[in-house]
Amino acid sequence: MTVAIVLLTVAVVAVVALLAAVGAGMLARIDGATWPTAFTRAAGAFAAVLALAAAVTAAISPFLT
Repeated sequence: MTVAIVLLTVAVVAVVALLAAVGAGMLARIDGATWPTAFTRAAGAFAAVLALAAAVTAAISPFLT
């Protein structure tokens, strides 16, 4: 059961990170940025969401064990 919860959580975090990256890239393009700049902003948003998820996981892991 624990493995399933972990896999579902990883999938949800990945989907949220992808949605944030797409949103950041689209907003950059709407703002007039070039394609490389838009991809850079999208990659930054993707990495930020993953880093935030890792930080939250590290912060709450002592309470779950």
